Amino acid sequence: MAKLKPLASEAMPDQEVSKGPPPLLPHGGQWARQPPTTSLPVAPQRLSPLSPIVRAGRAFLGLLTILTAEGASTAGRGGGASFVPDYFVVGLAVVLGVISWYMTTWRVDGDSLQVASGLIRRRTIRVPLSRVQAVDLAEPLLARILGLAEVRVRTAGGKDGDARLMYLKLEEADRVRGGLLALVHGLPQTTPPPPERPLLRGSNRRLVASNLLTGAFLASVVALAIPVVLLSSGKVGAAVIGASGGTLVLDLFAVVSRMVRRVASEWGFEVAEAPDGLRIRCGFASRVAETIPYGRVQAIRMLEPLWWRSLGWCRLELHLAGGVAKGRNQPRAAIRRALLPVGTRAEAEMLLGRILADHAITVTPPPRRAMWRAPLSYHFLAAGKNPSCAMSVGGRVCRLTEWIPMAKVQSIRYTQGPLQRALDLASVQLDVAGHRARAHWSHRSSKEANALMAVLPDECRVARDWEASTGSSAHGPGPMATAHLSPPPPA
Repeated sequence: MAKLKPLASEAMPDQEVSKGPPPLLPHGGQWARQPPTTSLPVAPQRLSPLSPIVRAGRAFLGLLTILTAEGASTAGRGGGASFVPDYFVVGLAVVLGVISWYMTTWRVDGDSLQVASGLIRRRTIRVPLSRVQAVDLAEPLLARILGLAEVRVRTAGGKDGDARLMYLKLEEADRVRGGLLALVHGLPQTTPPPPERPLLRGSNRRLVASNLLTGAFLASVVALAIPVVLLSSGKVGAAVIGASGGTLVLDLFAVVSRMVRRVASEWGFEVAEAPDGLRIRCGFASRVAETIPYGRVQAIRMLEPLWWRSLGWCRLELHLAGGVAKGRNQPRAAIRRALLPVGTRAEAEMLLGRILADHAITVTPPPRRAMWRAPLSYHFLAAGKNPSCAMSVGGRVCRLTEWIPMAKVQSIRYTQGPLQRALDLASVQLDVAGHRARAHWSHRSSKEANALMAVLPDECRVARDWEASTGSSAHGPGPMATAHLSPPPPA
């Protein structure tokens, strides 16, 4: 089985990052490249004329193919049915797409990006560049065929606050992305994107194998195999098997569909490092090039499913600032992004070091009397902290390790249930922005929990002050990722 291979010529310890490309000075510096002569437009500009074709996508092409096939079949049989109404619907869709393209304009207005759209109901989105979290490129399959790309300008407000230029020519999209990044960092528009250093390239064979070793897929295969074995042995009749066989097949189909979607979205996974964050490129049919600023990371989690642990595999995910609304009157969920779809612990440790240099923490288990409170999970619980971050470990079937930067902590919770009070236990939990991203000291002695509640607020405050003073913000950590690697002083 092929392994993830570092693309850099040598390992990248924290103190040797200066051997890479010229650094970025995010507040007033220059990037060491010859700047182009183009700049972003201040007058309203339209998108590519091919945009309506890409936005309609496969649905439009599929409908047109079906109608054409039906027309040819009817003509071959000598039928006289008229398909004018059907083609009228297609023509109307084309006209509406062209009107939407014509009425959509974009421009840079001072320190903000403005996107206007709509004929009857006019909508204008103004994105202050000082609030931009990332500027990404996306290339859906049809857009790649036509040489187009989408520019996504992401903010911390989530989907409603994002601006999307769908679509521009690939060369123009790359130029626009570079100009917007320069403005975000307070540099001239003509400053090109900063250089990057490749870190890892994923193995597609390992990606497929890891998805085949997930609990959901294995359980579905076993559930489908049992009725087949019983039927072949003659112990159960075909009528009994048929009653449940259809449901099992549908369940297996759903699991396989999810697996195929994940493999397609993470195919050709590549990670690189640049002064403005980590660059991630992936996708089989649709390619996405995404930049994740270091300051946008709210939490990091490592997953080690049961069937992966014997192979030494793990998955690394990031919780990012900014989310999408799950529904009406529901809180926003954090964006969860894979930093390593599947890899070894050594590769995960290397990537962790690019975000949290001081992530190696000595963790301690809860006291033995906590076995009465959590008999099944007691042996898998552990937690610890240092001035930079907190870390917790848990999970019996799927081991979950979470890191929370102290500077990102939103709240600190102390909980004690009736059984915990009887055992003189309590739990302390650190929460960050988003859903289900936390570090926790579960079932600790009351004395330890009270001591944590006494020191954690000060440690979080010191970490936030240190992040602000070193410039490790959402717009980049400083020259080639050095500011975010420096741990804050002890509280």
